Amino acid sequence: MARKCQISGKGPLVGNNVSHANNKTKRRQLPNLRSVKVTLEDGTTKRIRIAASELRTMKKKAAQATVEA
Repeated sequence: MARKCQISGKGPLVGNNVSHANNKTKRRQLPNLRSVKVTLEDGTTKRIRIAASELRTMKKKAAQATVEA
């Protein structure tokens, strides 16, 4: 399974580790993925892998929708 958020599409980034002596080695920065269950409109649930930052955004927008309603 790819290390990619199924909603935002965030994936791994590539960069360098830089030591005190300025030696550079390649490294990967992986997204902070979480497995969550999402309830669809038809009542079924589905497990998706989502970035933690996207999960915070979804919760924030859900809270704003309940306050406005």
